[in-house]
Amino acid sequence: MNNNFQAKVNFIWSIADLLRGDYKQAEFQDVILPLNVLKRLDAVLEPTKEKVLKKNKELKERGIENKDLILQKASGYPFNNISKFTFQNLLQDPDNIAKNLRAYINGFSQNMYNILENFEFANEIKKLGEANLLYLIIQRFNEIDLHPDVVSNHEMGTIFEELIRRFSEQSNETAGEHFTPREVIALMVRLLIAGNGGLKQKNIIRTVYDPACGTGGMLTTAKDEILGYVNPTAQVYLFGQELNPKTFAIAKSDVLIKGEEADNIKKGNSFSDDQLAGKTFDFMLSNPPFGVEWKKVE
Repeated sequence: MNNNFQAKVNFIWSIADLLRGDYKQAEFQDVILPLNVLKRLDAVLEPTKEKVLKKNKELKERGIENKDLILQKASGYPFNNISKFTFQNLLQDPDNIAKNLRAYINGFSQNMYNILENFEFANEIKKLGEANLLYLIIQRFNEIDLHPDVVSNHEMGTIFEELIRRFSEQSNETAGEHFTPREVIALMVRLLIAGNGGLKQKNIIRTVYDPACGTGGMLTTAKDEILGYVNPTAQVYLFGQELNPKTFAIAKSDVLIKGEEADNIKKGNSFSDDQLAGKTFDFMLSNPPFGVEWKKVE
């Protein structure tokens, strides 16, 4: 597969075409976005899969119940999956692919499972299975490699946001509610940090906050700009809150993959339910949903 951004977007978009007839266009993202996240997680965990399964069996035989920290060490990430299934071997049992996919999702450690729940994907698995589409969709997703070594976190975020923009246009939603071009974000960040000489101090610690963080694009770009163009020794900590449960799930799973503090990403309305009340930050930037009417919170 062509290793450029547009080719990847077009390929994933072509998978959505399989849903036509059984799904309304506005519902395509309910299938494609969670499967993108799952395929990326699968790619991340695949190299240590056997090691995790072996360690889990060993701990089970020894009667050890609090296994998460040990299994995280085995997986190399702050999450793990103890099911025997992968995206690839799901295809070996077509008749039970829906059941096995549920078992695969249930195999994630609680911290990742709690994130994936925001996609409410169980109903889609049932629907895809009944429409005889699940095997075809999983088969197509196995044709693309979404491992971070192949698709960087920055590029993956851009892919997600481009897909969300297209889904929004298809369903006649306002794309501005979901999407900010990365070029605009980079300009915002550079304006924000311009002339801030303190950023050049060695090992300086700075925090960045986005109260409407979407998939986390502004936060990721802010950190990349600071480390890449201003001070590679800086320690940048990211904080955000997002109202939409699906984009929240994308942002938080990405943070976990990068090994950052996932609890810094909160779900909810920043106006009426500020999950980070009382905290202060060095930088704040945001693209509020400008395509949506704002009403006073009573």
